[in-house]
Amino acid sequence: MPHPIHDPRNQRIAVLLTSIRKERGLLQEDVAKRLERPQSFVSKYESGIRRIDLVELLDILGALEVDPHDFIDRIQAEPIKSLPR
Repeated sequence: MPHPIHDPRNQRIAVLLTSIRKERGLLQEDVAKRLERPQSFVSKYESGIRRIDLVELLDILGALEVDPHDFIDRIQAEPIKSLPR
Protein backbone atom coordinates (compact mmCIF):
# COMPACT_ATOMS: atom_id res chain seq x y z
CA MET A 1 0.00 0.00 0.00
CA PRO A 2 1.45 3.41 -0.94
CA HIS A 3 2.12 6.02 1.69
CA PRO A 4 -1.09 8.06 2.23
CA ILE A 5 0.52 11.22 0.86
CA HIS A 6 0.92 9.43 -2.48
CA ASP A 7 -2.58 8.00 -2.56
CA PRO A 8 -4.15 8.92 -5.92
CA ARG A 9 -7.24 10.23 -4.12
CA ASN A 10 -5.19 12.80 -2.19
CA GLN A 11 -3.41 13.80 -5.36
CA ARG A 12 -6.76 14.21 -7.16
CA ILE A 13 -7.98 16.51 -4.38
CA ALA A 14 -4.82 18.62 -4.67
CA VAL A 15 -5.15 18.87 -8.46
CA LEU A 16 -8.82 19.82 -8.25
CA LEU A 17 -8.23 22.46 -5.56
CA THR A 18 -5.48 23.97 -7.71
CA SER A 19 -7.71 23.94 -10.78
CA ILE A 20 -10.59 25.61 -8.94
CA ARG A 21 -8.29 28.29 -7.53
CA LYS A 22 -7.01 29.07 -11.02
CA GLU A 23 -10.55 29.03 -12.49
CA ARG A 24 -11.46 31.66 -9.91
CA GLY A 25 -8.47 33.79 -10.94
CA LEU A 26 -6.93 33.56 -7.49
CA LEU A 27 -3.29 33.34 -6.52
CA GLN A 28 -2.08 31.05 -3.76
CA GLU A 29 -1.50 34.18 -1.71
CA ASP A 30 -5.15 35.23 -2.16
CA VAL A 31 -6.38 31.91 -0.81
CA ALA A 32 -3.85 32.02 2.02
CA LYS A 33 -5.08 35.46 3.08
CA ARG A 34 -8.68 34.23 3.10
CA LEU A 35 -7.59 31.31 5.27
CA GLU A 36 -5.36 33.49 7.45
CA ARG A 37 -2.53 31.06 6.77
CA PRO A 38 0.86 31.48 5.10
CA GLN A 39 1.10 31.09 1.35
CA SER A 40 3.32 28.05 1.94
CA PHE A 41 0.29 26.22 3.42
CA VAL A 42 -1.52 26.52 0.08
CA SER A 43 1.61 25.64 -1.86
CA LYS A 44 2.20 22.50 0.19
CA TYR A 45 -1.29 21.05 -0.16
CA GLU A 46 -1.47 21.94 -3.85
CA SER A 47 1.86 20.28 -4.57
CA GLY A 48 0.95 17.19 -2.56
CA ILE A 49 3.64 17.70 0.06
CA ARG A 50 0.98 18.09 2.74
CA ARG A 51 -2.31 16.28 3.18
CA ILE A 52 -5.30 18.22 4.44
CA ASP A 53 -7.88 16.98 6.90
CA LEU A 54 -11.63 17.39 6.56
CA VAL A 55 -11.81 20.59 8.60
CA GLU A 56 -9.05 22.16 6.50
CA LEU A 57 -10.77 21.01 3.30
CA LEU A 58 -14.01 22.67 4.37
CA ASP A 59 -12.13 25.89 5.19
CA ILE A 60 -10.35 25.82 1.82
CA LEU A 61 -13.60 25.20 -0.04
CA GLY A 62 -15.14 28.12 1.84
CA ALA A 63 -12.23 30.35 0.83
CA LEU A 64 -12.71 29.25 -2.78
CA GLU A 65 -16.49 29.71 -2.48
CA VAL A 66 -17.14 26.11 -3.51
CA ASP A 67 -20.00 23.98 -2.22
CA PRO A 68 -18.50 20.91 -0.50
CA HIS A 69 -21.14 18.65 -2.07
CA ASP A 70 -20.24 19.87 -5.56
CA PHE A 71 -16.56 19.33 -4.80
CA ILE A 72 -17.15 15.73 -3.69
CA ASP A 73 -19.28 15.11 -6.78
CA ARG A 74 -16.40 16.35 -8.96
CA ILE A 75 -13.93 14.12 -7.12
CA GLN A 76 -16.16 11.09 -7.53
CA ALA A 77 -16.88 11.82 -11.19
CA GLU A 78 -13.26 11.22 -12.17
CA PRO A 79 -11.98 7.67 -12.03
CA ILE A 80 -9.03 7.18 -9.70
CA LYS A 81 -5.98 6.08 -11.62
CA SER A 82 -3.09 4.31 -10.04
CA LEU A 83 0.16 6.20 -10.11
CA PRO A 84 3.38 4.63 -11.29
CA ARG A 85 5.64 3.51 -8.47
